[in-house]
Amino acid sequence: MLNRYPYWKYLIILAVLLPGFLYALPNLYGEAPAVQISPTRAAKVDTALVSRIDQTLKQAGIPFIATSIDGTSARVRFADEEEQLRAREALHLALGEDFIVALNLQPATPHWLQELNASPMYLGLDLRGGVHFLMEVDVQGAVNGALNRTTQDVKAQLRAARIRYRSVDLQGGVIRMVFRDAETREKAESGLRKDLGTLAYTSSDEGTDFILAATLPEAERQNVAEYAMQQNMTSLRSRVNELGVAEPIIQQQGSRRIVVQLPGVQDTARAKEILGKTATLEVYLVDEKHDYAATRRVPAGSRLYKMRRGGNILLQRELVYSGNNVVNAAAGIDNQSGGAVVHITLDSFGAKRNSKFTGPNIGKRMAVVYVENRSVARRGADGNLLKDEHGNLIKEKKVFEEVITAPVIRDQLGARFQIEGLDSTKEARDLSLLLRAGALAAPLEIIEERTVGPSLGRDNIAQGFQSVLIGFLVVLVFMGVYYRAFGMVANLALALNLVLIVAVLSLFQATLTLPGVAGIVLTVGMAVDANVLIFERIREELSNGNTPQAAIHTGYDRALSTIVDANITTLIA
Repeated sequence: MLNRYPYWKYLIILAVLLPGFLYALPNLYGEAPAVQISPTRAAKVDTALVSRIDQTLKQAGIPFIATSIDGTSARVRFADEEEQLRAREALHLALGEDFIVALNLQPATPHWLQELNASPMYLGLDLRGGVHFLMEVDVQGAVNGALNRTTQDVKAQLRAARIRYRSVDLQGGVIRMVFRDAETREKAESGLRKDLGTLAYTSSDEGTDFILAATLPEAERQNVAEYAMQQNMTSLRSRVNELGVAEPIIQQQGSRRIVVQLPGVQDTARAKEILGKTATLEVYLVDEKHDYAATRRVPAGSRLYKMRRGGNILLQRELVYSGNNVVNAAAGIDNQSGGAVVHITLDSFGAKRNSKFTGPNIGKRMAVVYVENRSVARRGADGNLLKDEHGNLIKEKKVFEEVITAPVIRDQLGARFQIEGLDSTKEARDLSLLLRAGALAAPLEIIEERTVGPSLGRDNIAQGFQSVLIGFLVVLVFMGVYYRAFGMVANLALALNLVLIVAVLSLFQATLTLPGVAGIVLTVGMAVDANVLIFERIREELSNGNTPQAAIHTGYDRALSTIVDANITTLIA
């Protein structure tokens, strides 16, 4: 007679195994091509949207499996990728800029399992395919941006306090203020220390010029750099959400780098284009007092820009507002001209600045400047591209700026207006997406890019599954042949162990990667190790003349300490 246990113990085992089988089951159904529809700030996902999606696809003659609402987005599942691509184009045309339509992969879990919140575990980049970026943040660019903004603040403070100055400009990271006399300089320093106390001030004299120099202390520079990292990570998360990627990994690496992994992304070129761009907008008043075409001179207080349509234009240096003040942006078509436009909504600060500058300047022009940081190949004096010792192109960072449009101010503007002068609806869509996702606090450069294709991911899954299967089968054969009936019981427990591992990973929506597969193989080996220890101990007890029941009880009891020790060692490893 073998050991018998109370019925409540068998009921507990059954209560654990049944949900285990249930929540492990979705992993057998795989994934299907899907289209994810995510709303902008001005739209929402509801049953009316689902009806609109269904109607659009039916009118276009595109078959689909099912439409569902998943959190804040809607998803449509298809049988193959061709239907998926056709559906994306049809839905994008039908829904317009109120929604982001992105390619995705959706679990092919039956509806009855979805009702029980049973979902497959997520697969990592190495199993599912996708794209990996390592990005470096230009911290010095963030510091320079802070210094430029502070220079504008210094000018505004001095004008508000009615303190006359000869010049205020930024030179080599130092804000240099020139005054006519020492008394005015002292008055300016006193006011600035009160309003801009984060700066460090030093005074000096150069002939008849009385100089006040302001610099950012090292602690403040560090704060600017840390803020730039956090702001860039927030902006990247927003852009990833616009792309419709499930379970992305965005994490800081060191003090200047950010790792971005996008599992399941099919349009990798689009992902790189959106994540790598650092585009934003800046708005300035046009300098209409000076004629650059006639004088070929750039006066103090102004700056020369290139126009998108050709030619040059002088703009005042004082920034009206930037892309940081944009809370919503949507591409559209102008009713009068028929050209592509972007409708902009500003925050309260931007709206006040817009109203303050446009009110007194009706009839004058205001320019919208497109700013983008790019990495371009460096050329030598002979015009040829420069390469390093490994044959790679040497790149340098350049700021690309151009005036998109410079319309005449017809009325006092507020929180809403539109940008014209764009080349295409695609450019309008990309610009609106970048503005919605938020401007980057500092330029980003992609220094490493790895793409894992879906086919390679499928190969990794197949090889990982094969390794687990081969190891599992070898163990089953060994245990069955060597330990017979006891071995078959161990094999059953081993199979249930694997089912419960998959169920737990699925229940907590954990991400499985290749190291995770190796961990499962290791778990199989350790589970067999425990059984071998127990069975060998039972054999020893039987050889000592104990009854089978006593041998089983003693075998399990005395092997426990060794099993615990082995499993703790495995956990540490």
